[in-house]
Amino acid sequence: MAFELGGKVAVITGGTKGIGLGIADALVRSGAKVFVCGRSKTDVRTAVASLSEKGEAAGEPCDVRSEDQVRQMLEEAVRVFGGVDILVNSAGVGFNGTTVEETSGEIFRQTLETNLFGTFYACHYAIPLMKRQGGGYIINISSLMGQYAQPKAAPYNASKFAVNGFTEALMQEVRGDNIKVTGICPGSVNTYFGGDTPSDDKAWQLQPEDIGEVVLDLFRMDARALPSRIELRPSRPPGK
Repeated sequence: MAFELGGKVAVITGGTKGIGLGIADALVRSGAKVFVCGRSKTDVRTAVASLSEKGEAAGEPCDVRSEDQVRQMLEEAVRVFGGVDILVNSAGVGFNGTTVEETSGEIFRQTLETNLFGTFYACHYAIPLMKRQGGGYIINISSLMGQYAQPKAAPYNASKFAVNGFTEALMQEVRGDNIKVTGICPGSVNTYFGGDTPSDDKAWQLQPEDIGEVVLDLFRMDARALPSRIELRPSRPPGK
């Protein structure tokens, strides 16, 4: 791998389930020290126990809507593992199914605070840590819905369109500091996200481990190459 994972420290927000856990599993299996966070203490303990069977893992409860909690979580990752080389922003929420007229201000605010502000907070505090170590890699999990709007999903669309713009601007800001930034935009993924339920009838959807493999492919790229945005879709959705 051009970005050698052995011994590197990877912090993954939303790393206790779904896409985040799929990425955490791929990284720990490849020799990275993985630090996950999630809002539930129970979910953090369960994820860390599972990941620790495959390599070095730790975690901390954190609500990414809180700037202080994000800062403290990263400080704990440094205390436990000595630094931060990789940041994966996977924490996210989606409240779809209502029109703008029907959506409350609180739901709109929660969506933006989690998906956009949480990503900003983590990047803001991780970048100085990466610069101190001579570089790093930031991966922001966005969505195809950050490029293609849908009715009754305005809060989620707005948050992910913003994440894409934020990610592109950040990529241009820090590549001179030897920090790569990539946005990954998956389509349908078979998780519990947004009220979905994993099931055999949805086996056509992407799986969390598919996103984990894409992340590993990014680290295999030569140092001179930077895939700044990746779109990933199910290859055979129903009716296609």
